[in-house]
Amino acid sequence: EATIAGSMTLAALMLKLGGYGMIRLSLIPFFYSPNLSLILISTALWGAIMTSFICLRQTDLKALIAYSSVSHMGLMTASIMTFSSWGLSGALMMMIAHGLSSSALFFLANSNYEKTNTRTIIIFRHTQVILPLTSFWWLLIILTNIAMPPSINFISKITIMSSLFIWSPLTFPFLALIMIITTTYSMSMFMLTHGKLSKMTKLISPFSTREHLTLFLHLFPMIAIMLNPTSIINIIC
Repeated sequence: EATIAGSMTLAALMLKLGGYGMIRLSLIPFFYSPNLSLILISTALWGAIMTSFICLRQTDLKALIAYSSVSHMGLMTASIMTFSSWGLSGALMMMIAHGLSSSALFFLANSNYEKTNTRTIIIFRHTQVILPLTSFWWLLIILTNIAMPPSINFISKITIMSSLFIWSPLTFPFLALIMIITTTYSMSMFMLTHGKLSKMTKLISPFSTREHLTLFLHLFPMIAIMLNPTSIINIIC
């Protein structure tokens, strides 16, 4: 129920403070413990699966994006607790990629809310007819959220899955389930814009230049990092 500025700040910055603290602690040998890793990785993966299932039942657009953020942060936590260089690299890339894509999703959800005064997903049916450029933004951001190649989200998830698989091959079925559910609710969120045009959506005004610029400023860093992903890895190394 936070304001849009609060939601974007939470997704882009405040969620990452916890990840930053875990990365700093993981670099201290005193905190390394196989038993601690087992407990936290198991809890993080289970939490990611549960929040992904919750996303499948959401009708509130903003709540769906928020639960999706929790799921992604679960993967980040599990990656850090592998105490490996791959795990730290994947977690850092996930923090940057999620901070940009989730913040853009919150902004898109709020822009729709300002035009319709509702966050119910079904209300936005068939909006791609009257707002084709807005639907283009939705498609791009959702594709990055589900880690379509060659986005940095894809690079981060591949690195995270590799580090967790090296830590224990038993984690792979859980990671595959998370990927499948994430793709399902993300694409269903986009496909719900198709359907019979309601009377409410006929009155929606198009996005302003300010809104398009804000979305471009979210997408541009992702493209820049995608073209040179080693720059992030070199920061850790």
